[in-house]
Amino acid sequence: MVLLVGLVLAAAAVGALGLVLLRMATEAEPVRAGFSLALLWLLVRHRPVWAAGITAIIASFALQITALSGGPVSLVQLVVVMELPFTLILSALILGGRLHAREWSALAAMTVGMAGLLLSLSPQGGDPGSIDMVVWSAGLAVTVGLIVIALGVGRRSRRPIVATALAGIAAGMSAGLGAVLVKPVTAAARLGGLPAVVVTWQTWALLVVGTAGFFLLQNALQAGRLVVSQPGITLANPLIAGAWGVGLLHEHVRTGWWLVGAGLGAALLVAGVILLSSSPLLEGNHEAPDGPSGAKALPEAPQRRATAKIRRNGNQVDPSGRRR
Repeated sequence: MVLLVGLVLAAAAVGALGLVLLRMATEAEPVRAGFSLALLWLLVRHRPVWAAGITAIIASFALQITALSGGPVSLVQLVVVMELPFTLILSALILGGRLHAREWSALAAMTVGMAGLLLSLSPQGGDPGSIDMVVWSAGLAVTVGLIVIALGVGRRSRRPIVATALAGIAAGMSAGLGAVLVKPVTAAARLGGLPAVVVTWQTWALLVVGTAGFFLLQNALQAGRLVVSQPGITLANPLIAGAWGVGLLHEHVRTGWWLVGAGLGAALLVAGVILLSSSPLLEGNHEAPDGPSGAKALPEAPQRRATAKIRRNGNQVDPSGRRR
């Protein structure tokens, strides 16, 4: 289990690097209602750091696939939540900023909570080949239905905070479902190699879910503040994976008094996620360098929006603030 956990932690660290690079690329753009093909094309053409972020995400997924080929999906996706602490640390290193007592306390809570869940539940076993097409279809219908409901309610909500939270939950659920679909694909690869992978229907379902999950993640990152979307992105993933693993893939976890330890671990984990998600470092709100006059420099994107607003109103303002 130690080697497996180490591999998943490596995947989480690389994935965190990808998220930070994606945030660097997207936060410089004007605020939009959500992710779009136009924004995707702009990022591809003019934001090489975005391409680097996508490369890191792909590398993280490759490491995660390797881990899933040898371990229970409920265990792997639980450890993947450590991507959030790695994201915070890398945000401080790359985007600037400093970790304070709140961040370190939340990091400790998440680490202890995740370790407590692993030691208490000790997920083992699981066989994706043990369930028939009827069970697969029912599970997929329920999971996809939950994602669609989250997106639909979010779009209809007049409260931006609700829409952003549900966008994060939808992205997290799609990531968990993608991990579940990886299990039968890796099993087919072990048994029959590439030909078996090609003829396995879960391979094609994984391509669809993975593509949709990519757009859902981008939409969640663009929907609003990370303090609202990040808990859903982080926590919905292991919840969906755990439900599939224990409920449908016949993975085994400890029960009885072990559930008390699991409950305490889960409480610490959730508290750490919520506390970390409110950190200014995840928002990119690190202090900007001082301008020539000693005032904080205005970020590029808000500056463009302010200039456009002034021009629309038919007024021009000189550097001293007087209208001309």
